[in-house]
Amino acid sequence: MRRRTAIRALAGAPAFVRALSGSAGDRPNVLWILGDDLGCELGCYGAPIVRTPKLDRLAGEGVRFEHYHTTAPVCSASRSGFNVGLYQTTTGTQHHRSHRKDGYRLTAPAWLITDRFREAGYFTANVLDIAPGVRGTGKTDFNFTVEKPFDGTHWNQRQPGQPFYAQINFQAPHKGPAFKEARRRTRLVDPARVVLPPFYPDHPVVRDEFANYLDAVEMLDEQVGVVLDQLRRDKVLDNTVIFMFGDNGRCLIRGKQWLYNYGTHVPLIVSWPGVARAGSVRRDPCTALDMNAASLHAAGIAIPEVYHGRPLFGPQAQPREYVVTARDRCDMTVDRIRCVRDGRYAYIRNFMPERPYTQFNQYIETEYPTLGVMKELHAQGKLNAAQSLFMAPRKPEVEFYDLRNDPHEVHNLAGSPRHRKLVQQYAARLDRWMVKTKDRGGEPETPEAQAL
Repeated sequence: MRRRTAIRALAGAPAFVRALSGSAGDRPNVLWILGDDLGCELGCYGAPIVRTPKLDRLAGEGVRFEHYHTTAPVCSASRSGFNVGLYQTTTGTQHHRSHRKDGYRLTAPAWLITDRFREAGYFTANVLDIAPGVRGTGKTDFNFTVEKPFDGTHWNQRQPGQPFYAQINFQAPHKGPAFKEARRRTRLVDPARVVLPPFYPDHPVVRDEFANYLDAVEMLDEQVGVVLDQLRRDKVLDNTVIFMFGDNGRCLIRGKQWLYNYGTHVPLIVSWPGVARAGSVRRDPCTALDMNAASLHAAGIAIPEVYHGRPLFGPQAQPREYVVTARDRCDMTVDRIRCVRDGRYAYIRNFMPERPYTQFNQYIETEYPTLGVMKELHAQGKLNAAQSLFMAPRKPEVEFYDLRNDPHEVHNLAGSPRHRKLVQQYAARLDRWMVKTKDRGGEPETPEAQAL
């Protein structure tokens, strides 16, 4: 294509493409839509009975990521990672709800993503009121102190012509008020139709809890639809790059707080006209840190030299071979676990194997009725081998799963002679990652950092 022809083509291209070309005019907006504790139970991800037409349509207009993981299986640690672009284990923010009273601050090169956007001239917002009856929570949940993470509470508060970076945080499908609200919906998911994973006992309480979660997912889908309608009414939809994702895995047993697939595998849908090919699917492993880097790239902001996130689009994109996830203290439950996973295998190292999966956690005890059922059935000897795994008195030091043949991660191959070399290979990957990223999970946590 000749230069003059290329210029004419660029002039008619979406603003996204013009901004990436280096043009000073009309930079794209960037919007993150977060579902609390949202797993991949969406129609576009193949979930059989849940109805998510708004999210399915968004995926059809953009790209859906099949192997997207948060770096932690719980909100505050995960958010402290993807809002910065560095592993939470590097910045010392890996423990859930830590540093709430000790004034802990990020130090260079760590910097909140909103500060990077603000420096580039963007208005930043944590959106609250969207439309009548639909409101964001304004959640941040950072494990560090920051005075002004956002400039405002809606993109309409920006100056004329100013691009915006915004987050909309929805509580659904987090346990609590969202689950209760979801039960009041006209159409509810039939618990009898729920497909349970093999590590759950088939029990009415278990089916009801799972169905209630799916009800909350459907409620989230409707809320996202309202957001898209509002963007359209405000005439900013066509110039906004949208990232829709979950902050950690689903809030069900063996999901949230754990490094199994259901704990960190969340949806990522990116709508980016002119860049993200409509209806496409990406199967390369990636993390929420990469979404951070992709957001900077969309705005034409240079990726910092010291950064753990990688752009997902453009010439700087570098597909990963594998991802690493980390779990540390969650509430009063002290633990340390690391996981290396790719499209075929998952290697999990339990640094505190003497601590059982069921060590006391008040949140899980009160909000997860399935746990009570499993404890009762276990005491009666009525759980099978897969269902009994979570009730074991201690954890294995190493777990290794063949995800192709065992997607639910119930057959530990760590002791298999046939897999010995593979286990060693993945263990070496974790060792290198811990050194390279300066994993601080082994440092003692101070009482001040734990205080809530």
